Amino acid sequence: MSLPAAVLWDMDGTLVDTEPYWIAAEHAIVAEHGGTWNDEFAHQLVGNDLMVSARFIRDNSPITWEPERIIDALLERVVGQVREHVPWRPGARELLDALRAEGVPSALVTMSWRVLADAVVSALPDGAFAVVVTGDEVEHGKPHPEPYHAAARLLGVDPTRCVAIEDSPTGVRSAVAAGVPTVAVPHVVPVPEIPGAVHVGGLAGMTPRALAAAVGSLVVG
Repeated sequence: MSLPAAVLWDMDGTLVDTEPYWIAAEHAIVAEHGGTWNDEFAHQLVGNDLMVSARFIRDNSPITWEPERIIDALLERVVGQVREHVPWRPGARELLDALRAEGVPSALVTMSWRVLADAVVSALPDGAFAVVVTGDEVEHGKPHPEPYHAAARLLGVDPTRCVAIEDSPTGVRSAVAAGVPTVAVPHVVPVPEIPGAVHVGGLAGMTPRALAAAVGSLVVG
C-alpha cells in the first residue's frame, strides 16, 4: 500500500480536543450578555468558518457586536486555555510523528484563525506541519473546497493523492469537494455517510499505511 503524498489535518476535534473550549466560550459570552446558550446551537457550529459561527451567535442571542468582535472574544478564551493545556486527541500526535518519520508531509487545515493555530503548532516539534491554512486566510471557509485546495497547492501535491482527516460533517464535505480521500473520525457531532469519505473509530494505533489502506477503496471527485 503506497503512502499518501500528504496528510491534511483538521485541527479542532481532530488533532486537538478543543471543541469543549469553544462551547464553554460560547456559553460564557452569551451569558455575559444576559442570554442562554445551549449545546444544540453549539453543535451546529462545529467545523464552521468562524465568521459563519459568529453571525449565528449574534442571530440567536442578545449579543449585538459585529461578528469580528465575537470572534475575538471567543478566541481570547480558547487560546488562553490552549496555552495552559493542549488537549491532544488520542493517537493524533503519534500518527503525526509516524508520518514525518516516513517522509509524508502534513498540513493543518483549520477554520480557526491563525492565532489559535499558532498556539497549537507551537506545542509541537518544529516542522511538524509543512503548511498551515487558517480560516482568516481563505476567502471561502469549509464546507467550500478552497481550504483543502489551498493546502494541496502550497504543498505542491495533487489533492487526490492526499488523505484528509476530519471530525465534522462540514469538514468532511470540504475535503471531499476538493477531491481529497477523507477519513472521518466523528467526535463531538455525528458525521453522516458521505461519498468519498470512510469512517474510523479513532486515531489511536493508526499507522501511515493503515491510514492509506483505509481510503484505498474510495473514489473521490
